[in-house]
Amino acid sequence: MEDLGVIHQLIVPLFGYEMTFNLEVIAWTWIVIIGLLIFGYLAKRNRSIVPGNLQNLGELFINQFYELTEDALDRRLARKYAPLICALFMFLLFCNFLGVFPHLGEPTSDLNTTLSMGIMGFVIAHYVGIREKGIKAYIKGYFEPIFFMMPLNVIGELSKVISISFRLFGNIMGGDIIVLVVSYLTFSLILPPFLIGFFFIFIGAIQAFVFTMLTLVYIAVQVK
Repeated sequence: MEDLGVIHQLIVPLFGYEMTFNLEVIAWTWIVIIGLLIFGYLAKRNRSIVPGNLQNLGELFINQFYELTEDALDRRLARKYAPLICALFMFLLFCNFLGVFPHLGEPTSDLNTTLSMGIMGFVIAHYVGIREKGIKAYIKGYFEPIFFMMPLNVIGELSKVISISFRLFGNIMGGDIIVLVVSYLTFSLILPPFLIGFFFIFIGAIQAFVFTMLTLVYIAVQVK
């Protein structure tokens, strides 16, 4: 977080263009992925009727998000998409919590990460809509309530990607900036530990939940 303005990049020339990769964000993302894989393995390794702490935590995530998905969609669709919704929340939650650890940062403080998650949710929502309603009914929905509303409906759908992505990015990056500024002003004595807990844990959990629920709502809107 102290190196907020420093970006370690890998530039790869390709067909006359330059592709830029943020090495820190890639590393942080893989830390989260590996952490989730380890958590999943440990949670299911010694499954029993009387669950341990990790199994309890894993079942809590799964049960809560299965119920939320079932309420938003239905039982049939929940069996298909509840694992996606649960995995999305856990990934974003771990990403937002990663900034608590020294010399690490949140992958969600990079717009590429949040925009990728937004595009993924957009594609899945519209794929589900086409699959459930059929291509004709799907296209017809853009011409309702009046046919010349189609351009506005298309813009409205595309704007969902921008709004959901920038909301998460703005909140996480804004928290980083506030903590960094206050740390320099107070020499990291009193307020920064409280701010780190507030922004990275409390706000991070809320923003992960909001992003996940908006993705679920976008899917639900497409199948109705």
